[in-house]
Amino acid sequence: MDSGTSNSRKAQFLATWSALHNNASTTGIVGAWLEISYRFGLICTLLRIGPNVLTLLGLLSALATAFTATSWWAIFFLLASLFFDGIDGSVAIYQKRQSELGALLDSIAHRISEALWLCALYRIGLPAWLAITLWSVAAIQEYARARLASLGVRDVGVITPAERPVRASFLVVALVAWRVSIPGVIILGYIFLLVEIYSLILVMRYARAQLR
Repeated sequence: MDSGTSNSRKAQFLATWSALHNNASTTGIVGAWLEISYRFGLICTLLRIGPNVLTLLGLLSALATAFTATSWWAIFFLLASLFFDGIDGSVAIYQKRQSELGALLDSIAHRISEALWLCALYRIGLPAWLAITLWSVAAIQEYARARLASLGVRDVGVITPAERPVRASFLVVALVAWRVSIPGVIILGYIFLLVEIYSLILVMRYARAQLR
């Protein structure tokens, strides 16, 4: 593939990704991540790995995170889960296999993965009600965004301090703290719950402004 064809394909990839994400910017940190995703799209295509396989790998990695919560392996599986969940959509775009059904399944897989992540927190001592509440608030935030999109709101809206990568980072910090016997994992859970509630309020305020 010559450089001109490669550049054209990459530009098309970025344009399609942006259109599917409510015209989101493809620069900065997002652009860096899309560069990685684009490369893995090429690798997965060469290896004949489809986006649905990556979605399944993300779910299996999340399940492994829950089962290995008390070992260092949990952090590896958590990062693997986040990675697979993050590139499946990009691979679908690269392979021109994106579909509404695929987007729906991907969204469902994300919610299941996050539930399994929080099962890991429960296994290291977080109260069940707190783990369930953390998942519920995050799920409501994501549902509100999806509902806004279905109502025709195409702007990305507010970026909150509790986006999915931040939620995964919180779990990594909690797992590491527990493994090295640093106290305060439950307190950390309460703090992050406040962050999630604040983030949900931001999304709901944005929704109210858009739907007046």
